[in-house]
Amino acid sequence: MESITFNIDNGYLDGIVRGFKSGILSISNYLNLTQCETLDDLKLQLAATDYGNFLQNEPSPLATTTITERAREKLVAEFQYIRQNAGPELAKFLDYITYSYMIDNIILLITGTLHERDTHELLERCHPLGMFDSIAALCVATNVQELFNTVLVETPIAPYFEKCLSAQDLDEMNIEIIRNTLYKAYLEDFYEYTQTLGPTTAEVMGEILKFEADRRVINITINSFGTELSKDDRAKLFPTCGRLFPDGTSRLAKADDQDQVRLAIELYSEYRKFFDQGPGTERSLEDRFFEYEVYLNKRAFLQQFHYGVFYAFLKLKEQEIRNIVWIAECIAQQQKERINDYIPIF
Repeated sequence: MESITFNIDNGYLDGIVRGFKSGILSISNYLNLTQCETLDDLKLQLAATDYGNFLQNEPSPLATTTITERAREKLVAEFQYIRQNAGPELAKFLDYITYSYMIDNIILLITGTLHERDTHELLERCHPLGMFDSIAALCVATNVQELFNTVLVETPIAPYFEKCLSAQDLDEMNIEIIRNTLYKAYLEDFYEYTQTLGPTTAEVMGEILKFEADRRVINITINSFGTELSKDDRAKLFPTCGRLFPDGTSRLAKADDQDQVRLAIELYSEYRKFFDQGPGTERSLEDRFFEYEVYLNKRAFLQQFHYGVFYAFLKLKEQEIRNIVWIAECIAQQQKERINDYIPIF
């Protein structure tokens, strides 16, 4: 049924996002970028791609931070165009995507409040996709209790705070534990929602979000080694919507070192390669996660009539921006021997 009705409301935007996807940098584009000697050369090479003249008003010498900001502004403009033209169901799905950025922005403001920093300055560092109408109200708060009450009333992600945290938690818990607690609630809620959007969206997004949940489980486990976080508290941070739940998460909750993590993951064929230690496996665990994320997001475009392509496009473009910034940093710091350590997409 979705193949009959999908294009009525979403056909135009589906075509737009697949057109955006065709502009993602190719291997030959990356080859040209890695041969640049200066950032001005990089600017000229990018002008020949879909990025066009996005840096034309920037004076020399160009800074890598400027490239990051302008590339992100272009991506945000494309995402917001899709959001503004979306029907009610797609708009809700796109809003769910932005909730992760809202969590990061609110955590940034909470950190600023705890350290008595000027939260208005922190607003400039917030991700544009995580901005919402009442975010300025959070800057008025002078203490954690006021901030918590404002979050519960003013923000779209209030249910996650209400469900998981109290004002006392904000004052006493490690900020990363707060972030992971919120992400757990968000991922589980987003996963449940995508399973109501038709079989193809449920399949595509289910696979992507299961991996995202499992990546967080593995990272939380490894990052907790050598900290005061107890094994019971570690287990409470694990999302329950991934492939690792419940057997894998149970093993990881008891793990004491990275070897035990590797043994717990061995049973999952799609994740086993993350911990390969043979020749030619010098990539970091984070890079291997990014590579698998790219693989899943590329696969989303192989199917038709589903919302997963909108999520996949955003994540592929974010990886592309990370690649461009990596190449730019290598050029700026004259570290050309490491310039090819980016994550290719197409």
